[in-house]
Amino acid sequence: MPQPPADATAMLLIRHFETALLELFARGELSGTTHTCLGQEHVPVAVSGLLEPDDHVLSNHRGHGHYLARFDDPEGLLAEIMGRKGALCQGVGGSQHLYRPGYLSTGVQGESLPVAAGLALHLRRRRPGALACAYIGDGTWGEGAVYEALNIAALWHLPLLVVVEHNGIAQSTPTARAMAGTIAGRAAAFGIAHTLVTATDPARIRAGLAPLVARVRHGEPLIAEFRVPRLGPHSKGDDTRTAEQVAALDDWYPAVAAADPGLDRAQRDRVASVVAEVTARPMAEWDQG
Repeated sequence: MPQPPADATAMLLIRHFETALLELFARGELSGTTHTCLGQEHVPVAVSGLLEPDDHVLSNHRGHGHYLARFDDPEGLLAEIMGRKGALCQGVGGSQHLYRPGYLSTGVQGESLPVAAGLALHLRRRRPGALACAYIGDGTWGEGAVYEALNIAALWHLPLLVVVEHNGIAQSTPTARAMAGTIAGRAAAFGIAHTLVTATDPARIRAGLAPLVARVRHGEPLIAEFRVPRLGPHSKGDDTRTAEQVAALDDWYPAVAAADPGLDRAQRDRVASVVAEVTARPMAEWDQG
């Protein structure tokens, strides 16, 4: 199904941004680490369309798409990853640890969920109708903090939306070999609503989620589980799967790019321009005092 222009624009921006990062690493122009969201771009694009300005977003190590869907700021994000002038956090956060009012990401598995629960409690008290949205992966369900946060969210009726990007592999371990039961079953254990999303069209996803998210704003926490592929490696070049296994995964990109080649080319060119401009900047300076 053809995507609305705004959705397709955002999805293509994220795809080309992530691809550009891997190319920069391959050329030796980036150091450290990065975790791309190739194949999962539609999730934050769909979810961000349901969020209001007062809502808070808690992201994770694979969070570039979450940030770009929320703020459309590839320049600030790339500058942060490269440690260049104009960096979002002066270059000290890098790829995983980003802060902006209403947005926080961390590379520590499971840490964002208890923080999100605390923010949800604050929002319930001070900004009724606002919610906290936490993105986690299927591998994060091995962390005890997840269950403590869900317990509190259910007991205190917190406006907490948990978005699970279930890509079926935790770094290099298939989820089926590490997690017993289902995410739906674990949500049921706390009396928390759960919905499974398999679509890739953001408009269709939002239509299904909108009434559920409206309930979240009134103190009914929700776990929205998205079944997605992870088309890229865990981090840069460390994919343990065969090329054939990766090629067999579903990808939304070919259909969307073919539907509007001009838009695809425009977003590719935009990312190339951002890379050229940010790479030419001097390194960021910060007070180490």
